[in-house]
Amino acid sequence: MSHNLQFYIDGAWVDPVVPNTFDVIDPSNEDAFAQISLGSKADVDKAVAAAKRAFNTFGFTEVGERLELLNRIIEVYKKRSADLAVAVSREMGAPRQMALDSQVGIGLAHLQKMADVLKTFEFRHVKGPHLVVKEPIGVVGLITPWNWPLNQITCKVGPALAAGCTMVLKPSEIAPLDAIIFAEILDEAGVPKGVFNLVNGDGPGVGHALSSHPDIDMMSFTGSTRAGILVAKAAADTVKRVHQELGGKSANILFPDVDLATAVSKGVAGCFGNSGQSCNAPTRMFVPRDRHDEAAGYAKAAAEKFTVGPADAPGTKLGPVVSQVQFDKIQDLIQAGIDEGATLVAGGTGRPAELNRGYYVRPTVFADVTHDMRIAREEIFGPVLAIMPYDSVDEVVNTANDTVYGLASYIQAKDMKKAREVAARMRTGNVYINYPTWDAGLPFGGYKQSGNGREYAEYGLEDFLEIKGIAGYEAAE
Repeated sequence: MSHNLQFYIDGAWVDPVVPNTFDVIDPSNEDAFAQISLGSKADVDKAVAAAKRAFNTFGFTEVGERLELLNRIIEVYKKRSADLAVAVSREMGAPRQMALDSQVGIGLAHLQKMADVLKTFEFRHVKGPHLVVKEPIGVVGLITPWNWPLNQITCKVGPALAAGCTMVLKPSEIAPLDAIIFAEILDEAGVPKGVFNLVNGDGPGVGHALSSHPDIDMMSFTGSTRAGILVAKAAADTVKRVHQELGGKSANILFPDVDLATAVSKGVAGCFGNSGQSCNAPTRMFVPRDRHDEAAGYAKAAAEKFTVGPADAPGTKLGPVVSQVQFDKIQDLIQAGIDEGATLVAGGTGRPAELNRGYYVRPTVFADVTHDMRIAREEIFGPVLAIMPYDSVDEVVNTANDTVYGLASYIQAKDMKKAREVAARMRTGNVYINYPTWDAGLPFGGYKQSGNGREYAEYGLEDFLEIKGIAGYEAAE
């Protein structure tokens, strides 16, 4: 039986209080292929009440019990991996193999890492005659995006469960089906009723009701900076904790000593991955001025190797972007780059010639980009790279940091001393030197308008905990 039109509340699949169907669109062909129900404040109230009841028990469980639960979830997640991959591929356009290996794989990595962290995490320590304890913050509201849906679901739900929190999840209404399967996974794994609740819906209907709810103790939100501000404002009246992972405009600084062909090609791949729909994508490539044209040539060659096509077509390397709204926004910014005088090296406006249906964007590279252009300052969230020349280290660091965002930055250099010096100067939550392998154990989050708080591993777990000092405890545990 399909649960697409239902919500998961208090350990059961239930119908919405007021039916409100919503089409889920396949971005590869623009067809509606499924329907969900959008929830309302009444559904949120039911889910929060269930979570509040469940916290009275789950919030005081032993660590070993929560670890066993996480391990059961991991095993069921593995069993449902193929189902998750198909759902993600169809709802947000990730090529089928990439959906399995990366989109589903990253969720598994987060769950496994959280289980490892929980084995050794110290929830209490003695401080003289006193005791300091870390306790679950309570009932948490989770709002997740469509671009890396399982990444964000697992790196919120995993630490929330590990901490002993209970929760209500609102996934993106654009890519909701993987979250429904995820709820089925948790149900099969035996998550106690009320601990995890799922209510589908949009921002105004469900997101605001969660953020403003007096019985929600914390909001964890991933999405646009604009929406993050709305969540924070809605949460302010109840003085709840707000964790935000928001937008980015990440710089990729190539130093003169690198193998330029390799550094540029990897930079293009990093920018275009997931069809450019990653908040930490290296979208601004800074290259030495005297090698600017050479870098543009390498970028053009790299961009032209990306095969654009339907998510389920063999050989597709770049699927569609997620929606008509995103497609239109990207087209507007590509046109702005042309109008403002950047040199169009590859791609451009419109779909690839052979594709007339679906939200397909031509892999696009601009050169001669200046810092005042829209494509250098606004988050595009599509396969669009801006190449920017620089003359000195101080100049490039200052320009790279001159943005409202501060999620990630990238440095390519053979001279590791120089790379480390520049990494120390970057005002970003993450710095990646020489395209390292992704690591689920590192903290993830941003400075400035890229958010606050951190996710992944013990850093994510800490954000779901309160700290209590018990004076005069006189414990010697």
